[in-house]
Amino acid sequence: MMITAFIPARGGSKGILGKNIKEFAGKPLIVHSIEYALNCSQIDEVVVSTDDDDIAKIARKAGARIVNRPPELSTDSAITESAIHHFVNKFNKKPDILVLLQPTSPYRPNGSLENAISHFTENGFDSLLSIIPTHRFFWRVKDDQTTYAEYDYLNRPRRQDLKQEDVRYMENGSLYIFTRRHFDKTGNRLGGKIGYVEWPEEYSLEIDTPLDFDILEKIFLSNSEK
Repeated sequence: MMITAFIPARGGSKGILGKNIKEFAGKPLIVHSIEYALNCSQIDEVVVSTDDDDIAKIARKAGARIVNRPPELSTDSAITESAIHHFVNKFNKKPDILVLLQPTSPYRPNGSLENAISHFTENGFDSLLSIIPTHRFFWRVKDDQTTYAEYDYLNRPRRQDLKQEDVRYMENGSLYIFTRRHFDKTGNRLGGKIGYVEWPEEYSLEIDTPLDFDILEKIFLSNSEK
């Protein structure tokens, strides 16, 4: 059984110039995800799909194999699934399981990849994602005049009084695992029998803005020193 870690990293970031290779906690941002995968004994190869020569150079030096993504799959509107499809159909050596890692979510629990892969294979899931619990109170907005609470605001619970059934879960976008068979059939990272791994709420942050970058780097460095 072949397991490939797939890291999509196109150039041309609008929010942060050169985001994927900007230095984060002493290393280019993408290197954290590459090393996270390389440090997992269940991973057979790490692939970075990119359209950017600088990203390719840094990723290759860090130990990843490079897949050159064509321009039409590297636009602002291109979805990650299109890059995955390009990879799995380009090469004869196709993985049985793919692990999708977003480089903009470099902060992950130690040992979490090993645990996630074991959970995935032992339970026969078609796909799996990382989620985080949240105790926040959500509202839905229908239009300018109408809102709906997704909790009982007349009996607002205190955080310490929340029950398990009151906890909501959020997709944090950091880790996905899926079989190639499932992806070939559906063209989507999720579907079929879906499993999950729950991470603490501190792992909910992803980098989209300069403020995200600064906050997450401080958290990352603070926890690295413990």
